Amino acid sequence: MAATGAQVEGLVPIILAGGKGERFWPLSRVKRPKQFLCLDGSDRSLLQATGDRLGELCGAEKVWVVTASHLADGVRSQMPGLPEDNLLVEPQGRDTAPAVAWAALMAAKRYGNDAILGFFPADHWIGDRAAFAATLQSAVAVAKSQQAIVTLGITPNQPATGYGYIEQGDTVGEFNGATAYKVSRFTEKPDRATAETFLSTGKFTWNSGMFVFPAGMVIEELRRHAPEILTPLEEKGVAAYKDLPKLSVDYALMEKTDGACVLPAKFGWDDLGDWNAVERLLKGDAPNVVQGGHLGIATKGCIIHTGDEQELVATVGLEDVVVVRDGNVTLVVHKSCTQDIKALVKQLKDNPLYGDRL
Repeated sequence: MAATGAQVEGLVPIILAGGKGERFWPLSRVKRPKQFLCLDGSDRSLLQATGDRLGELCGAEKVWVVTASHLADGVRSQMPGLPEDNLLVEPQGRDTAPAVAWAALMAAKRYGNDAILGFFPADHWIGDRAAFAATLQSAVAVAKSQQAIVTLGITPNQPATGYGYIEQGDTVGEFNGATAYKVSRFTEKPDRATAETFLSTGKFTWNSGMFVFPAGMVIEELRRHAPEILTPLEEKGVAAYKDLPKLSVDYALMEKTDGACVLPAKFGWDDLGDWNAVERLLKGDAPNVVQGGHLGIATKGCIIHTGDEQELVATVGLEDVVVVRDGNVTLVVHKSCTQDIKALVKQLKDNPLYGDRL
């Protein structure tokens, strides 16, 4: 992580790095999940890029990471400058609500209840760092002045059905040139007709999964809406994990609290949800997006990836297909079906012949 003068004062950034990234299988595996991969054509993994970005904006010494026990050594290897005290290792995966609650309690203990915390997934792509920095400055201002949970809403450019949506309510005010709104409601992934209706109103943004809030305020909101998570963590610390429910922070808190604001933003964002994201990032003038060795005849609109530069993928007569060769696995899937890779991985878990391919 680069250590430069902080551009976003007063923010403690916490990276959530316990995800599985199953829709990027077979490149993403149990001990090498998506956040450890280099997917954007650079030599930095998604986790490293997130750490670099937040370290530059907030100060490297303030960056925290929450991850799973089997990934902790990988995080240490990828982020050698991360202070050990800033690494929170979950003994069991319990989704994002316990991770946020535990990290908020630990950060409040170190920095106080007035500390402004930001939570950021480890595996997102940000295109415009200057615009991202400006958005975070505005989010910190909203969180402080309103004592609110501020969610960063991505201004949609298409009626996407793969994201949750946030409806803007009343205007809260303008903060460093950005307008914040009360959250009217969160909506899970809609069908296309509903998404088109949302866009036509101009009042909806995509839920980015990035939040900024005062530590003490969110702890009290968790006490109110998710005591089954907060109370055991307060009483037992990380030892409580084995008995905690598996809940997302959206379900446990964001859909229930009346203290949420949304800050619509445009900074070039992609959650890199599946292999199609690679095409969005790397598509050029060539007929296919290729990472590794490929020879093709009558092949177009394809995404080709080989994990070993010595290997070759040869194709004839393919269109809109993803081909991934990694180690002892070859995946072939139509681009319209990449969401189903997760179901395929579940079959692997249940199959004793191929369980070692996870």
